[in-house]
Order: sequence, then C-alpha cells, then structure tokens
Amino acid sequence: MGRPNVAQWLKRRGDDFPIDIDYGRAMPRAIRSNHPSSDFLTGLAGADAARAWLEAASGDGEVKAMLISLPRLQTVNLAYGQPAGDKVLMDMAHRIDDFVQSEIAADALIARLAGGQFLLAARAAPGRDRWQYLAEALGRVIGRALTVEGDALHLVPRIALLDVRPDDSGEGVIDRLAQAVAMLERLPGWRVLWGDEGEAVPGGSVALLEADLLGAMHRDEITVLFQPQFECATGALAGAEALARWEHPRFGRISAETLFAVADRGDHVAQLSHHIARRALTLAAAWPRPLRMSLNITAEDFALGDVAGSVLGLLGQTGFAPERLTLEITEQSLIGDYEACARALTTLAGDGVQVALDDFGTGFSNFRTLKALPLDALKLDRSLVRDIARDPRDRAIVAAMIAMASALDLKVIAEGVEDDAQLAILAEEGCNLFQGFLRAGPVSAEAFAMLARQ
Repeated sequence: MGRPNVAQWLKRRGDDFPIDIDYGRAMPRAIRSNHPSSDFLTGLAGADAARAWLEAASGDGEVKAMLISLPRLQTVNLAYGQPAGDKVLMDMAHRIDDFVQSEIAADALIARLAGGQFLLAARAAPGRDRWQYLAEALGRVIGRALTVEGDALHLVPRIALLDVRPDDSGEGVIDRLAQAVAMLERLPGWRVLWGDEGEAVPGGSVALLEADLLGAMHRDEITVLFQPQFECATGALAGAEALARWEHPRFGRISAETLFAVADRGDHVAQLSHHIARRALTLAAAWPRPLRMSLNITAEDFALGDVAGSVLGLLGQTGFAPERLTLEITEQSLIGDYEACARALTTLAGDGVQVALDDFGTGFSNFRTLKALPLDALKLDRSLVRDIARDPRDRAIVAAMIAMASALDLKVIAEGVEDDAQLAILAEEGCNLFQGFLRAGPVSAEAFAMLARQ
C-alpha cells in the first residue's frame, strides 16, 4: 500500500479541528517519572512501574483502571516513519496528562505500557458510571485530529475499563484489560468496554447525556462560571471569560469541552451557545465599568447566518454595553464561510464589540486571518506559556508572537499562567492580559462579583 493511500485511509472528516503536533514541546510536567523503568520517549511511568503501582494501590480501597489502545499507530509508522509515530505518542501523552489534570481529582497514575497502549488508574476513583463517562470524554480528546506532515489524522482509541479488586496483582489487572481491548478490536463501532464480569456498555453514558441536555437548558442547570483576567503590568482585574459547566446529577461536573461535544452529537451547539451567552451577559450587566467580558463564538453560531443580529439582540436585551464585550473565535469557526464570517465580525466591530483570535499558536495560525478580520487581540494557548520559564525556545516563540501582535496593534492575552516566573516573563515581553491559576481559576458569578467589588 502506498503512502498516499494509507494517509487517505487514516483521515476522517467531520467533528474536530486539526491540531499541529508541537515537536519541541517538553515532556508533560505532571507525568514525568524518575522510576528506573520510566518510558524514555514520553517520560511516563513504564510497564514495571505501572504493575508496582497497581499492586500497592489495590488494597487501598476503590481503584479503577483503563487501558487506552491506539490500533492505528502502526499504520502511522508505516506511512510516515517511526519518528513521526514517536511524536504522535508524545502528543497523546500530553493530551492524557492535560485531561487527568482537569477532570480527575484523585491520586492517578499515567503509564505507557508498550507501543500505542497507555494505562490510566486512580485511587479513590469515582463510580462506574462516572469512570465510563471519563473514558468516553478522554476518547474524544485523544481522537481529535492531529497534523502529520500536512495530513490531518484521527487516531480513535479503544478503551477498556476495570474495577481493581483488593487481591489483584498488577500483572493480572493489565492482562484483563488487554483481553478486553482485544475483544473491542473485534467489535466494529465499539469504543469502550468493561473488562470485568462480562459487562459491556458501549457509549451508553453519552447517549444519556444527549437526552438530558435539552432538559438541562430548560431547567437552567447549565452553570456559567467566569475565568478572571488580569493586567500583566499592574495585576489589576480587567474582566473575565465566560465558561460553561454542567453539574450532572449522575455523572458529576461536566466540563465545557465535553458539554459542547455532547451538544454537537445532538445538533444543539448553537442553542447551547445562545443559552450560555444570554445567561453570561445578564450576569455581567451588573459588573462595574470598565470590566470586560469575553464570549466564545462557535462555527455553529456562524452557520445560522445572523451572528451579528443575534449578538446585538442579546446585548440589547441584557443591557450589557457592546464596547465591553469581546468575542473569542478560533480559525476553525471561520472555515465554513470565511467571507460571511468576516462580514459579521466587521458589523459587530462597527458597534464597538471587540474580537480576539483564540488558541493562537496551536492551529493553522493563518496570516490571512490576521490581515482580513477586525481583530483586537490574540489569545496565546496555555501550551505556549507552559514552559517559557524553563525553555529558552518557548520564550523566544512567545516573544516573537507578542512582537508581531504589537506591530499589528493587537493586544495579547495569555492563558494558563500558573506561576510568578511565567507572569514576569510575559510582562517583560509586553503581554497585556493573563488568566490562570496563579491568580484565580474559574469562579461562580457570585465570587466574581465579590472580586470585582474588591
């Protein structure tokens, strides 16, 4: 089979946008291992360390594990060479680490066993429904497109789940998970399978979430949180980005990313986005001037054909001033009809609404976008900020981006700022605003109002 045919077979059009692999990115901070058997490629724990962890944890109460398998990895190696496959594995390690940090509040292990197989296990793990939901959500994160030598590829994983018994050996846990993965590969269309007691529930929790979503919007169960944004130079509060969370009675807290993925399956993204925007603008109308609010605009919002009218209508209904609103867009949200999107944003800019290009530095970063759209700001993705205090190359990249933005008279907002060293560098390089756990994570409307009064 020739390489073009292999690459074409790997592609799957549709639900997600391509993310370039950052080949210079450092190993995941939270998953580096000093164990003698750590995986040399990803920095994760290796198979021996995983077995030892499972045996030590099995007697500590509720422990659950999942084995994540990438069956198409070998095809990537054949089509593009092993170096490309290794870089894919490093990217997958980062995705799993980022997911664990944001979604699993427990003592967790992440390990690479062999080839394209990763193990995730947690002490004090949640119940079976929640663990399966987490597996399905992680599967969507891993399955997002990545770009290898210009080709957008999807490596959709197979994930086996297991309750670890008190008398289980580490080898036994891994063996049972491997058997479940082998069964999954014989079941077309199945992505998740429980490896104990013969239970198989493929995709059930996602279907339940789809059924619950519309009712949750009608019952106003979708919570709007606010991620505070601060000035780099002075530390003063400048505003906030509106985010959505769903406190589901069965599955617990559901992040905005998974919430929108569920909405996308049921073709409810535009309805959900409008619901969140109306709620957020209503809450922000009580903020003292000149605090600003940022809202995310999706491709589905643009597809409805009247983004400008919809946003201006909501501003009129809620009383929030247009000049205090920033719309955050991604390049992916523009590709359906670039010219129509540009016209809508130009109309909104004429009424005072500002526009920020989100996730800058992770996608295509098309310079046509910088030239053609009425942009006011660039938002640097957290992956660019993560290692600027440790890696001179990362700092140089961020400095170049800030300098380019300054030359175009654009503000720069940095995401994911977690320590003083990162902030000091951003301020020195001329970044305007930052957000991140250094000062505050997402907070409730009430907590943000208190912060604003202070």
